[in-house]
Amino acid sequence: MFTGIVEELGEVTAVEDLGDAARFRLRGPVVTEGARHGDSIAVNGVCLTVVDHDSDSFTADVMAETLTRSSLGALAPGSRVNLERPTAVGGRLGGHLVQGHVDGVGTLTAREPSAHWELVTVSLPAHLARYVVEKGSITVDGVSLTVVEAGEDHFTISLIPTTLALTTLGHKQPGDPVNLEVDVIAKYVERMLGHRAAPAATGEESR
Repeated sequence: MFTGIVEELGEVTAVEDLGDAARFRLRGPVVTEGARHGDSIAVNGVCLTVVDHDSDSFTADVMAETLTRSSLGALAPGSRVNLERPTAVGGRLGGHLVQGHVDGVGTLTAREPSAHWELVTVSLPAHLARYVVEKGSITVDGVSLTVVEAGEDHFTISLIPTTLALTTLGHKQPGDPVNLEVDVIAKYVERMLGHRAAPAATGEESR
């Protein structure tokens, strides 16, 4: 489990095509400190498993499903990426509960800079719209953010200077894809309410 607080702005140094998968090598001395084979590291919000590592970089295998359903398929050597290690049990929950399981890919459509912050608009896939609410949480490229406005096909977020300087969101341009993970609590609530409603409906029909 992650919290959406990016620890490091890393870089893709190599991408190896494995046919039905790809092997990425990523530079990130902060997240590789103390890393072991099999550990998890979130890369742009996608939970990946460490295959190998040295003092400042690690490799991770990415299967075709992940390449297709996230923006990782667009990465190339030189691409910058947000990196985060899982939060320790009992540690601070600085952002919100993030699984590292991407729900969909949006597109950054507009940036509106101001003196001390920037308003960013991101397109929202139709099947995710019901999970996004004003002042709720959403993860964008692994960054825990608060929704400013929630529309049917888009949402907006405000980025402070720290986020602009220390994450990929400071460099993304209109047209660039971003990984989206909605608040998992909303999905669980929806499923539980659906199960509760089903027996009630059946009971009414049998009267």
